[in-house]
Amino acid sequence: MPVIKRYPNRKLYDTEAKQYVSLEAIADLVRQGAEVRVIDHATGEELTTLILTQIIVEQEKARSGFLPAAVLTGLVRAGGNTLTTLRRGLAAPLDLLRGIDEEIERRVHQLIDLGELAEDEGWRLIRKLTAPSALATPPTANEWVVRTLRDLPTRQDVRALSDALDQLTVEVEALAARQRAAGQ
Repeated sequence: MPVIKRYPNRKLYDTEAKQYVSLEAIADLVRQGAEVRVIDHATGEELTTLILTQIIVEQEKARSGFLPAAVLTGLVRAGGNTLTTLRRGLAAPLDLLRGIDEEIERRVHQLIDLGELAEDEGWRLIRKLTAPSALATPPTANEWVVRTLRDLPTRQDVRALSDALDQLTVEVEALAARQRAAGQ
């Protein structure tokens, strides 16, 4: 874990690389998966959260709206419970999408089991209907937040997935009814 020391002149020094670094360099370390720790050289005070917040502010200035206003408003409202609240708020849509993906897979496998779809066609359909999971490999906490904010689905995305799931439901139920009728 890289330890960054902040000196009284506000310069940041990477003790591992043995050089002064900018906020952008620290942001790059975090994006690469490093868990950085920032401490005040004189007092030993933990400054990691403050520096990461400064990085976000700088990105907001540079990108004019890196984070949606609703997310920033939620962070301010959450106060001391910010990370817990943020995770809870962002996990709900991801859990919904994960559940939708699982349901799509289950129903496509039903079609394969009924012989209505070839296995390779089923896998193609699953890949087409489900987006690659942003959580395929366990990310660090910082990567998780960045990916979640970047990949957060819109209402339109969720509606489209819901509509596709409804269509699959209708098709599976129709196939099951035909199977039952053929078996009687």
